[in-house]
Amino acid sequence: MMWLLLCVWTVATLILSNTGYVRCDTNGGHTCMACTIILSLAEQNAEIHNETVVHGLERLCNVLPVLYREPCQGFLSVATPVLQRILFEDVFTPDVGCHALGFCYTEAGTAECNLHPRPRHGIRGAIKRAYPDPMTWNIHQQKVANFQSGVCDLLPGLKGFCQLIEQKLETHLPVVDVDGDRFSTIQTLRGTNFRGRDCSDARDDIYPGRRPIDGDRIQDSNCNGIYGTDKISGKSYEELFCSDVPNYGVVVLGDSAAAHFHLPKEWFSAVGMTLSSFEAAPMIIANEIDLPQLSAVTGYKNSSLVRPWWTDSVYLRLRETNRCNHRDYQNIGVNGAESASMNNTIQYTMARNRTTDNPLLVFYSLIGNDVCNGHVDTIHGMTLPEDMKRRFTSTLEYLDTKLPKGSHVVATGLADGRILYNTLKDKIHPLGDWRQDLTYPEVYSFLNCLQVSPCAGWMTTNGTLRNFTSERAANLSLAVKQVTKSFRAKNFDVHYIDYDIKKIQNQWVADGGKASDLIEPVDGFHPSQVSNFLFASYFWKEANRLFPGAFPRNPHNADIERIFGDQGGY
Repeated sequence: MMWLLLCVWTVATLILSNTGYVRCDTNGGHTCMACTIILSLAEQNAEIHNETVVHGLERLCNVLPVLYREPCQGFLSVATPVLQRILFEDVFTPDVGCHALGFCYTEAGTAECNLHPRPRHGIRGAIKRAYPDPMTWNIHQQKVANFQSGVCDLLPGLKGFCQLIEQKLETHLPVVDVDGDRFSTIQTLRGTNFRGRDCSDARDDIYPGRRPIDGDRIQDSNCNGIYGTDKISGKSYEELFCSDVPNYGVVVLGDSAAAHFHLPKEWFSAVGMTLSSFEAAPMIIANEIDLPQLSAVTGYKNSSLVRPWWTDSVYLRLRETNRCNHRDYQNIGVNGAESASMNNTIQYTMARNRTTDNPLLVFYSLIGNDVCNGHVDTIHGMTLPEDMKRRFTSTLEYLDTKLPKGSHVVATGLADGRILYNTLKDKIHPLGDWRQDLTYPEVYSFLNCLQVSPCAGWMTTNGTLRNFTSERAANLSLAVKQVTKSFRAKNFDVHYIDYDIKKIQNQWVADGGKASDLIEPVDGFHPSQVSNFLFASYFWKEANRLFPGAFPRNPHNADIERIFGDQGGY
C-alpha cells in the first residue's frame, strides 16, 4: 500500500511539476502526505480487525496486486522497528509515525504539519519519548531512507516506466506511436484513452480524422471503420454514407478537469477497501491518474471504475449524430495546465492537418489553474487578466494555422471554486469513514501546510481568500470572453460559454441528487463522473446553440451500423 500510493503520488508530482502545477512543497510535501494517508488507513484497519498498527499495515500490503506486495513487505521490515517503538510508548499517531520514519519533517521557519490531533507534548516530544537516544532514531531513519531512496528503482518493472514517463511528460504525446502521426494503438500512456485509435501504426498518412484517401476503397485511411466499395453502385462506402453531411472531430485543450482526474475512493477508505480495490492501479498510473475515456468531451465508454454512473460526452453525441465521426477525438487535457503552459507547449500536441483533415469542434477549457496553486502566497501566483488575454489570443492565432476551414472553437470560463468549500465543509473525507472524524477542511489545512494543495485559494477555511480567488477567476473569465468577441479567424469561429458548475449542481439537487455528488470525493477539488456526465449534455446543447445546423444527423447511420457493426471499436 505504501509503495503503491507513493508511486501514484511520485508519478503525479512528476506530471504536475512539469506543467507548473506544483512548483514547491515543504515539510516532506507529497511524500509526507502519502505516508500519513497510509498510516491512517493502517491504524483504522488495526481497529477494525482488533490488531496492531503494524499488522494493519501488513494487511494493506496483502490487498495490493502481486507486483507490489514484495516491495511493500520489504518496506515493512525496515519500518516495523520504528513503529513498534512508538506504539510501545503509546505515543502513536499517523503524524508521529511519519515524522519518526523521516517522510515528514518541519523545516525552519515553517509550522509543524499534522492531519490528526497532536499528542499532548507535540510530535517532536512524542518522538523524543520513544527515542530518548537521538543516535538510535537516526540509525533507524537511515535504514528507512536507504530503502525508499527511489520509488521507481524499488518497484519491479517500474523503473523503465518512470524513465519513459520523464522523457515524454513535456510532449504530452502518445508514448507508443511508431509512425509519429500522434495516434497510438495502445490504450494507456497517452494512447487511445486520450486519442482515437490509429488503424495503422506503420503509415503516418493513416489516422483518425483525415479525409479518406481515394474514398477508402481499399483501406480504411481515417480509422472510422468504413471502407470498401458498394457492388451495386460502384461507389465507395465513404462516398455513399459520409458525403451528405459534414464530418467533425472533437478536441479539448484543457487541464486535469478536462482529462477527468480521478483517484478511486476505495484506495482511501478503510471501510471500502477490498482485494479488488487496486486491480486498476497499473492503468490509472499509466493514464497519469486521469480517465479521459470517461470525460465530458471525449469519453467513449462506460466503466465500473466510477460505478454506478455512466459516460456521456460531446464525442459520443457527435458519433451518434454521424457515425462517420467514429474515433475522431483528442483529449489534450494535462494535469496542472493553465494559460501559460497551454500557450507554451500543450497546444502544439494537437494533431490536425488544415489541408487533408476534417474540421474540428474545439473546446478550450482551463477552469482553475490560472488562480490555483499550493503556495503560501497563492495570490502572487495567480494569472493577471492582461496575461490571460495575451495567452489566449496567441493560442487562437496558433489554432488558425492548424484547423481546417469550417472548424468551431468554444472557450469556457473558469469555475467558481467556492462551491468546493461550501459543499464539503461539513462532510467527512473518505479517510475519516471509519471513525467519522476527519472533515474536508481538516484535509485542506493539512495539504496547505505541506504546500501541496491543488488550490490554496479555494481549498481553505479563509473565506476572504476564497472570495478573492473567485473574483480573480471571474475577471479571467471576462478576459477570455472579451477575446472571443474581438478575435477574427480565417478558418473558424469562436464563442464563449460559462463553466457554470453551480447551475449544474442546483439542477442536479432539484432532480433529487446530492450536491456533493459533483465533486471528486478523494481530492475534494475536481469535477466527478456525475459532473462530467452532466457537462457533456450542457456542452453539446451550447455547441448546437452557438453553431446551429453545424452537426446534422447522418441519414445513413443505420446502413453504416448494418454493414460495419461497431466499426472496429476502440
